[in-house]
Amino acid sequence: MSPVTLVLYSRIHCHLCEDMHLQLEELQGEYGFELVVRDVDAHPDWASAYGDEVPLLFAEDVEICRYFLDLERLKAHIDP
Repeated sequence: MSPVTLVLYSRIHCHLCEDMHLQLEELQGEYGFELVVRDVDAHPDWASAYGDEVPLLFAEDVEICRYFLDLERLKAHIDP
């Protein structure tokens, strides 16, 4: 079984984004998920879709959380 891929939409100089990114990096070893970080300002479609609603974490097409890490929802998606 391949690991779950999480996508974190964030932006540079966003303290909430940095906090969530650090938390996810700390959890990666324990839960074995892949993490892809996307800077919303690097792609006009992402900036339009997500604007100031970052950080925003997805597992496939399912939103896990935004602004703050929801550990229980994250666990539900990576450890069914």
